Amino acid sequence: MDIQRLGEQDVPQVQALLMDVVSRLPSSAYYSTDRLEALYEYVEQKGEMYGAYQGNTLVAYTVIAFPGLSAGNLGREFGVPEAELPRVASLEGSIVHESVRGQGLQRRFHAWREQRAREKDMLYLYATVHPDNVISRQNLESAGLTLQFSWPMYGGLPRHCYAKKLF
Repeated sequence: MDIQRLGEQDVPQVQALLMDVVSRLPSSAYYSTDRLEALYEYVEQKGEMYGAYQGNTLVAYTVIAFPGLSAGNLGREFGVPEAELPRVASLEGSIVHESVRGQGLQRRFHAWREQRAREKDMLYLYATVHPDNVISRQNLESAGLTLQFSWPMYGGLPRHCYAKKLF
């Protein structure tokens, strides 16, 4: 499978994959789709997006955000001092089509995103996940992130909040 960095021109494909996969999840609360426009922000200025292709078909994607001092920086939820907020990265989600599940893509994506965070000298890596999304929780934990707390986020959706200190 070919993994490559995605750009603005790829966002429509990402949106289509996202909506397709989310439509078959056990609950719509598993993945927050209320900010599809944020996908453009990740490829233009606030992060990076990577996609896995099978032939010419996008079958999975992942996002790492570098939110800086923006209001959406998860570091504030974790009590990161204001001076360290520019060194926060967050795992903003991965979507894997059912046809390629079980091939370790989420684990590869986690390793890649952590490497990118380290290359950018980030101190903290954060992620949120729905409490019932067992596979994603296991993948976060196997990547060394630990559950810190749980509370409603993204318009009231239940979320477990995970963290990892990088340096």
